[in-house]
Amino acid sequence: MNALDHRSRVLLKTLIERYIADGQPVGSRALSRQSGLELSPATIRNVMSDLEDAGFVASPHTSAGRVPTARGYRLFVDTLLTVQPLEHTQVRELRSQLQPDEPRRLISAASHLLSDLTRFAGVVVTQRNDTTTIRQIEFVSLSETRVLLIIVTAKGDVQNRLLMTQRPYTASELVEAANFLNHHFAGLDLGNMLTKLREELHQISANMNELMTATVHAGEEALGADSGVVISGERNLLEVDELSTNMGRLRELFRLFEQRTGMLQLLDLSHRAEGVQIYIGDESGLAPLDECSVVTAPYEVDGKVIGSLGVIGPTRMAYERVIPIVDITARLLSSALSSSN
Repeated sequence: MNALDHRSRVLLKTLIERYIADGQPVGSRALSRQSGLELSPATIRNVMSDLEDAGFVASPHTSAGRVPTARGYRLFVDTLLTVQPLEHTQVRELRSQLQPDEPRRLISAASHLLSDLTRFAGVVVTQRNDTTTIRQIEFVSLSETRVLLIIVTAKGDVQNRLLMTQRPYTASELVEAANFLNHHFAGLDLGNMLTKLREELHQISANMNELMTATVHAGEEALGADSGVVISGERNLLEVDELSTNMGRLRELFRLFEQRTGMLQLLDLSHRAEGVQIYIGDESGLAPLDECSVVTAPYEVDGKVIGSLGVIGPTRMAYERVIPIVDITARLLSSALSSSN
């Protein structure tokens, strides 16, 4: 992906910056004027054709110009982007609005700040209780297609989750499944157990896969019950031309916001990573976000990561501005939460 020559990289960077600025397909003459390269429009058209063949740009049917693809944005963000640090006055303003306070008010304030500063949707995932150690798991058949999942923690707490299955499971199958989970995952916290179980689903025998998949979903719901997603500014996305022209996709996006579970899964990836993470288009793994980008960063209390926050907007966003906003907000929220403890 990074094997582009200098002029291709300069032209791609110029095209993406111009497209982000005004949202219109960019033609060869505009690139000739703004790239700083002494190239003829014909030469630029040839380079653009090569970039299109490589999947970095695309040609809308109604225009002679070109627009970036998700692959083009990814190369831009990874290797061509020049991030603009926030001015000291902006940082001071952010800090003044994230003073040590009651944690829930701080979480809400951070979500609103992200939304107000970017004019997109601001998201904060609050602390997850995924450090609960699992002592034992049991399955109990309630009917032909209903199985009760019982999770017992090391502290003796019990969580019950109802699983709906496509076929009946015998008592011996349920014991076998419980023994498998207890043998491989007892002693782990719930978050790690679900991560490892998700990774091993493809290796589990077909007759047990459905039950294990249902267990993963139920475990994620159990985590979700102990955590929350705070979203602000969803209505800002109604003002984004690229999103508002596709009402079907917009409805899917708002349904995703309402259900929350998908957002928990996505921001959990950021929760486990270091620094700012950027998911462009289908990299999120969530179909309603195929035309969006998500910029996230983890936040912590006293050095321990407890959640993550981010911004959801169109792929045509000013990454050089959004990235430092997300980064600084995560740092200031971490500082405020640590001081309020």
